[in-house]
Amino acid sequence: MTTGGSGRAGTVRDGAGRTAAAASVAAVLTGLLAGCAAPAPGSPVSPSSPTSPSPTPPEALCTRLVVHWAREVLGSGTYGDYQSMGLSNGQYEILRSVVDEARVEHKRRGADAADELIRREARTGCAAWYRSGGPGAGAWR
Repeated sequence: MTTGGSGRAGTVRDGAGRTAAAASVAAVLTGLLAGCAAPAPGSPVSPSSPTSPSPTPPEALCTRLVVHWAREVLGSGTYGDYQSMGLSNGQYEILRSVVDEARVEHKRRGADAADELIRREARTGCAAWYRSGGPGAGAWR
C-alpha cells in the first residue's frame, strides 16, 4: 500500500486506489452477503436450514375452532355471534350441533365423556363439511 497523492495527507491506499478502511468494509460485506446466498440447485439442504411450516388443513383448523368454542359454550351456557367467534356460518352450524349433543352427554355420563364427544363430533362434522366443499359462494357460508 502506498500513500496517495490525492485526498487527506497520510491516507493509505491500495494498488486500486481504495483506502484501507473501505477495503475492510468491502471484505466484511462480501463475507456477510456470501452467507445469505441460496444453496446451489441439487445440493443437499443441511438439517439446520429453516423450512416453512406446512399450512394447517382447513378441516383441522375448523375442528380446533369448533372444539374451543364448544367447550366455552358448554361451560358458560351462552353463544356468541358466529362472527365474533371467528367462525363461518357452516362452522357455527357444526358448533351448535356439537354443543347440543355434548349437553346431553354431559348430563348422562359427565364432563369427560362430553369433552370426548366434542372432539369426536367436531372432527367428524368438519371433515364432512370440507369434503363436500366447505364454504360456499356467500361470505357467511
